Amino acid sequence: MKKAVLAVVLMVCVAGAAYAQFGRGFGGFYRVRPRYADANTFGHGFNYCRVMYTSNRREAGGQGWSTDYPDAERNFSKRLAELTKMRVSKDSSGEAEHIVIHLTDPELFQCNYISMEDAGTAELSDAEVVALRTYLLKGGFLWVDDYWGEEAWDQWNHQLGRVLPPGEYPVFDITTEHPVWRTLFDVKKLPQIPSIQFWRGSSGDTSERGSESAVPDFKGVNDKHGNMVVVMMHDTDVADSWEREGEDVRFFYAFSPEGYAIGINVLMYAMTH
Repeated sequence: MKKAVLAVVLMVCVAGAAYAQFGRGFGGFYRVRPRYADANTFGHGFNYCRVMYTSNRREAGGQGWSTDYPDAERNFSKRLAELTKMRVSKDSSGEAEHIVIHLTDPELFQCNYISMEDAGTAELSDAEVVALRTYLLKGGFLWVDDYWGEEAWDQWNHQLGRVLPPGEYPVFDITTEHPVWRTLFDVKKLPQIPSIQFWRGSSGDTSERGSESAVPDFKGVNDKHGNMVVVMMHDTDVADSWEREGEDVRFFYAFSPEGYAIGINVLMYAMTH
Protein backbone atom coordinates (compact mmCIF):
# COMPACT_ATOMS: atom_id res chain seq x y z
CA MET A 1 0.00 0.00 0.00
CA LYS A 2 2.80 2.43 0.95
CA LYS A 3 4.65 1.62 -2.25
CA ALA A 4 1.53 2.26 -4.29
CA VAL A 5 0.94 5.62 -2.62
CA LEU A 6 4.59 6.56 -3.13
CA ALA A 7 4.35 5.62 -6.81
CA VAL A 8 1.28 7.80 -7.30
CA VAL A 9 3.07 10.73 -5.62
CA LEU A 10 6.06 10.13 -7.89
CA MET A 11 3.77 10.14 -10.88
CA VAL A 12 2.39 13.52 -9.88
CA CYS A 13 5.89 14.93 -9.44
CA VAL A 14 7.21 13.57 -12.73
CA ALA A 15 4.28 14.68 -14.84
CA GLY A 16 3.97 17.97 -12.99
CA ALA A 17 7.61 18.73 -13.69
CA ALA A 18 7.00 17.90 -17.33
CA TYR A 19 4.29 20.56 -17.61
CA ALA A 20 6.63 22.96 -19.37
CA GLN A 21 7.78 20.27 -21.79
CA PHE A 22 4.34 19.15 -22.86
CA GLY A 23 2.45 22.45 -22.62
CA ARG A 24 2.75 23.14 -26.33
CA GLY A 25 -0.75 24.06 -27.36
CA PHE A 26 -2.69 20.81 -27.43
CA GLY A 27 -5.98 22.75 -27.52
CA GLY A 28 -8.41 22.38 -30.40
CA PHE A 29 -9.05 19.54 -32.82
CA TYR A 30 -6.46 18.55 -35.34
CA ARG A 31 -5.49 15.55 -37.40
CA VAL A 32 -2.11 13.89 -37.39
CA ARG A 33 -1.04 11.46 -40.08
CA PRO A 34 -1.49 7.91 -38.73
CA ARG A 35 1.68 6.03 -37.92
CA TYR A 36 1.49 2.49 -39.27
CA ALA A 37 3.69 -0.50 -38.52
CA ASP A 38 6.67 -1.31 -40.68
CA ALA A 39 9.23 -4.11 -40.78
CA ASN A 40 11.15 -2.65 -37.81
CA THR A 41 8.23 -1.79 -35.54
CA PHE A 42 7.95 -4.89 -33.40
CA GLY A 43 10.38 -6.81 -31.26
CA HIS A 44 11.89 -3.89 -29.35
CA GLY A 45 9.47 -3.54 -26.46
CA PHE A 46 5.88 -2.50 -25.86
CA ASN A 47 4.03 -0.79 -28.71
CA TYR A 48 0.78 1.05 -28.02
CA CYS A 49 -1.58 -0.12 -30.80
CA ARG A 50 -4.68 1.92 -31.63
CA VAL A 51 -7.45 0.49 -33.80
CA MET A 52 -8.60 2.46 -36.83
CA TYR A 53 -12.27 1.75 -37.53
CA THR A 54 -15.16 3.23 -39.51
CA SER A 55 -17.73 5.41 -37.70
CA ASN A 56 -21.31 5.54 -38.98
CA ARG A 57 -22.18 8.64 -36.95
CA ARG A 58 -20.55 11.34 -34.82
CA GLU A 59 -20.76 11.87 -31.09
CA ALA A 60 -20.48 15.32 -29.58
CA GLY A 61 -16.84 15.99 -28.81
CA GLY A 62 -15.64 12.81 -30.50
CA GLN A 63 -13.44 12.23 -33.52
CA GLY A 64 -14.06 8.55 -34.08
CA TRP A 65 -11.00 6.30 -34.01
CA SER A 66 -8.59 9.27 -33.78
CA THR A 67 -10.05 10.73 -30.57
CA ASP A 68 -7.14 11.75 -28.32
CA TYR A 69 -4.62 10.68 -31.00
CA PRO A 70 -1.61 10.69 -30.88
CA ASP A 71 -0.68 12.42 -27.61
CA ALA A 72 -2.66 10.01 -25.42
CA GLU A 73 -0.54 7.02 -26.42
CA ARG A 74 2.64 9.06 -26.69
CA ASN A 75 2.35 10.36 -23.12
CA PHE A 76 1.04 7.09 -21.73
CA SER A 77 3.95 5.13 -23.19
CA LYS A 78 6.43 7.65 -21.80
CA ARG A 79 4.95 7.43 -18.29
CA LEU A 80 4.75 3.64 -18.54
CA ALA A 81 8.50 3.49 -19.16
CA GLU A 82 9.16 5.87 -16.26
CA LEU A 83 6.87 4.25 -13.68
CA THR A 84 7.41 0.55 -14.41
CA LYS A 85 10.22 -1.72 -15.55
CA MET A 86 8.43 -2.47 -18.80
CA ARG A 87 10.61 -1.87 -21.86
CA VAL A 88 8.85 0.49 -24.27
CA SER A 89 9.75 0.49 -27.95
CA LYS A 90 11.22 3.76 -29.23
CA ASP A 91 11.75 5.17 -32.69
CA SER A 92 15.00 6.58 -34.07
CA SER A 93 14.33 9.95 -32.41
CA GLY A 94 13.87 8.36 -28.99
CA GLU A 95 10.09 8.88 -28.94
CA ALA A 96 7.92 6.07 -27.60
CA GLU A 97 6.68 3.97 -30.49
CA HIS A 98 2.95 3.83 -31.14
CA ILE A 99 1.02 2.60 -34.15
CA VAL A 100 -2.39 2.69 -35.79
CA ILE A 101 -3.71 -0.62 -37.02
CA HIS A 102 -6.73 -1.99 -38.89
CA LEU A 103 -8.34 -5.07 -37.41
CA THR A 104 -7.78 -6.89 -40.69
CA ASP A 105 -4.04 -6.13 -40.80
CA PRO A 106 -1.83 -9.19 -40.20
CA GLU A 107 0.22 -7.01 -37.84
CA LEU A 108 -2.72 -7.08 -35.41
CA PHE A 109 -1.34 -10.30 -33.97
CA GLN A 110 1.92 -8.56 -33.11
CA CYS A 111 -0.05 -6.32 -30.71
CA ASN A 112 -0.75 -7.92 -27.36
CA TYR A 113 -2.82 -4.88 -26.35
CA ILE A 114 -5.05 -2.71 -28.54
CA SER A 115 -7.25 0.30 -27.80
CA MET A 116 -10.42 1.77 -29.27
CA GLU A 117 -11.55 5.31 -28.47
CA ASP A 118 -15.06 6.71 -29.11
CA ALA A 119 -16.10 3.13 -29.84
CA GLY A 120 -19.79 3.97 -29.52
CA THR A 121 -19.65 5.24 -33.10
CA ALA A 122 -17.95 2.14 -34.55
CA GLU A 123 -19.47 -0.03 -37.26
CA LEU A 124 -17.32 -3.11 -37.84
CA SER A 125 -17.33 -5.04 -41.09
CA ASP A 126 -17.87 -8.80 -41.05
CA ALA A 127 -14.16 -9.30 -41.72
CA GLU A 128 -13.24 -7.02 -38.81
CA VAL A 129 -15.61 -8.91 -36.51
CA VAL A 130 -13.94 -12.21 -37.37
CA ALA A 131 -10.46 -10.75 -37.02
CA LEU A 132 -11.16 -9.18 -33.62
CA ARG A 133 -12.75 -12.39 -32.33
CA THR A 134 -9.76 -14.42 -33.47
CA TYR A 135 -7.36 -11.94 -31.91
CA LEU A 136 -9.10 -11.92 -28.52
CA LEU A 137 -9.51 -15.68 -28.32
CA LYS A 138 -5.83 -16.13 -29.13
CA GLY A 139 -4.96 -14.12 -26.04
CA GLY A 140 -5.11 -10.51 -27.22
CA PHE A 141 -6.52 -7.72 -25.07
CA LEU A 142 -8.83 -4.80 -25.93
CA TRP A 143 -9.18 -1.49 -24.04
CA VAL A 144 -12.33 0.54 -24.86
CA ASP A 145 -12.65 4.11 -23.57
CA ASP A 146 -14.42 7.43 -24.09
CA TYR A 147 -17.91 6.52 -25.22
CA TRP A 148 -20.70 8.39 -23.50
CA GLY A 149 -24.44 7.98 -23.06
CA GLU A 150 -27.04 5.36 -23.87
CA GLU A 151 -26.83 5.50 -27.67
CA ALA A 152 -23.08 4.91 -27.65
CA TRP A 153 -23.53 2.19 -25.03
CA ASP A 154 -26.09 0.35 -27.15
CA GLN A 155 -24.10 0.69 -30.36
CA TRP A 156 -20.85 -0.62 -28.91
CA ASN A 157 -22.60 -3.48 -27.09
CA HIS A 158 -24.17 -4.50 -30.40
CA GLN A 159 -20.78 -4.49 -32.14
CA LEU A 160 -19.13 -6.35 -29.26
CA GLY A 161 -21.93 -8.92 -29.32
CA ARG A 162 -21.10 -9.67 -32.95
CA VAL A 163 -17.50 -10.31 -31.91
CA LEU A 164 -18.12 -12.19 -28.66
CA PRO A 165 -21.74 -13.41 -28.43
CA PRO A 166 -23.03 -12.43 -24.98
CA GLY A 167 -24.55 -15.87 -24.38
CA GLU A 168 -21.02 -17.30 -24.40
CA TYR A 169 -19.06 -14.25 -23.31
CA PRO A 170 -21.22 -12.12 -21.00
CA VAL A 171 -20.30 -8.57 -20.08
CA PHE A 172 -19.75 -8.21 -16.33
CA ASP A 173 -19.15 -5.44 -13.82
CA ILE A 174 -15.53 -5.20 -12.70
CA THR A 175 -16.11 -5.01 -8.96
CA THR A 176 -13.57 -3.91 -6.37
CA GLU A 177 -12.66 -7.54 -5.66
CA HIS A 178 -11.07 -7.90 -9.10
CA PRO A 179 -7.24 -7.83 -9.06
CA VAL A 180 -7.10 -5.25 -11.86
CA TRP A 181 -7.78 -2.58 -9.25
CA ARG A 182 -4.49 -3.40 -7.52
CA THR A 183 -2.14 -4.60 -10.25
CA LEU A 184 0.33 -1.82 -9.45
CA PHE A 185 -1.53 1.11 -7.92
CA ASP A 186 -4.29 0.72 -5.34
CA VAL A 187 -7.23 2.26 -7.21
CA LYS A 188 -10.48 2.58 -5.26
CA LYS A 189 -12.91 3.56 -8.02
CA LEU A 190 -13.09 4.32 -11.72
CA PRO A 191 -12.57 8.07 -12.12
CA GLN A 192 -14.97 10.02 -14.27
CA ILE A 193 -12.76 12.12 -16.51
CA PRO A 194 -14.33 14.54 -19.00
CA SER A 195 -12.69 15.99 -22.07
CA ILE A 196 -10.76 19.12 -21.23
CA GLN A 197 -13.03 21.16 -23.51
CA PHE A 198 -16.16 20.02 -21.65
CA TRP A 199 -14.50 20.53 -18.27
CA ARG A 200 -13.56 24.10 -19.10
CA GLY A 201 -16.91 24.94 -20.65
CA SER A 202 -18.94 23.49 -17.76
CA SER A 203 -16.96 25.09 -14.92
CA GLY A 204 -15.55 21.77 -13.76
CA ASP A 205 -18.41 19.31 -14.36
CA THR A 206 -17.39 15.73 -15.20
CA SER A 207 -20.57 14.16 -16.64
CA GLU A 208 -20.67 14.97 -20.36
CA ARG A 209 -24.26 13.73 -20.80
CA GLY A 210 -25.74 15.10 -17.59
CA SER A 211 -27.82 12.64 -15.57
CA GLU A 212 -27.54 10.09 -18.38
CA SER A 213 -23.81 9.66 -17.70
CA ALA A 214 -23.67 10.51 -14.00
CA VAL A 215 -21.83 7.32 -12.97
CA PRO A 216 -19.09 5.74 -15.13
CA ASP A 217 -19.24 2.03 -15.92
CA PHE A 218 -16.26 -0.33 -15.62
CA LYS A 219 -17.06 -3.52 -17.52
CA GLY A 220 -15.17 -6.56 -18.70
CA VAL A 221 -15.48 -9.71 -20.78
CA ASN A 222 -13.71 -13.00 -20.03
CA ASP A 223 -12.76 -15.75 -22.42
CA LYS A 224 -13.89 -19.31 -21.66
CA HIS A 225 -10.84 -19.86 -19.47
CA GLY A 226 -11.77 -16.97 -17.19
CA ASN A 227 -9.13 -14.59 -18.57
CA MET A 228 -10.31 -11.02 -19.01
CA VAL A 229 -9.81 -10.05 -22.65
CA VAL A 230 -11.86 -6.83 -22.89
CA VAL A 231 -12.00 -3.85 -20.53
CA MET A 232 -14.57 -1.12 -21.18
CA MET A 233 -14.75 2.31 -19.56
CA HIS A 234 -18.07 3.94 -20.36
CA ASP A 235 -19.04 7.52 -19.45
CA THR A 236 -15.44 8.54 -18.83
CA ASP A 237 -12.51 9.68 -20.97
CA VAL A 238 -9.43 8.28 -19.28
CA ALA A 239 -7.20 8.86 -22.30
CA ASP A 240 -7.83 12.60 -22.17
CA SER A 241 -6.03 12.70 -18.84
CA TRP A 242 -2.95 11.37 -20.67
CA GLU A 243 -3.31 13.45 -23.82
CA ARG A 244 -3.85 16.73 -21.96
CA GLU A 245 -1.43 16.21 -19.09
CA GLY A 246 0.58 19.29 -20.00
CA GLU A 247 -2.11 21.64 -21.27
CA ASP A 248 -3.63 22.85 -18.03
CA VAL A 249 -2.01 22.24 -14.67
CA ARG A 250 -5.42 22.31 -12.95
CA PHE A 251 -6.74 19.59 -15.25
CA PHE A 252 -3.59 17.57 -14.67
CA TYR A 253 -3.85 17.58 -10.89
CA ALA A 254 -7.60 16.88 -10.99
CA PHE A 255 -7.45 13.90 -13.36
CA SER A 256 -4.06 12.73 -14.67
CA PRO A 257 -2.73 10.83 -11.60
CA GLU A 258 -5.93 8.75 -11.40
CA GLY A 259 -6.03 8.34 -15.17
CA TYR A 260 -2.49 7.03 -15.33
CA ALA A 261 -3.05 4.76 -12.32
CA ILE A 262 -6.03 2.94 -13.82
CA GLY A 263 -4.48 2.88 -17.30
CA ILE A 264 -1.23 1.32 -16.09
CA ASN A 265 -3.13 -1.11 -13.87
CA VAL A 266 -5.15 -2.38 -16.83
CA LEU A 267 -2.12 -2.69 -19.07
CA MET A 268 -0.05 -4.50 -16.45
CA TYR A 269 -2.98 -6.84 -15.78
CA ALA A 270 -3.31 -7.58 -19.49
CA MET A 271 0.41 -8.29 -19.82
CA THR A 272 0.58 -10.61 -16.79
CA HIS A 273 -2.66 -12.62 -16.98
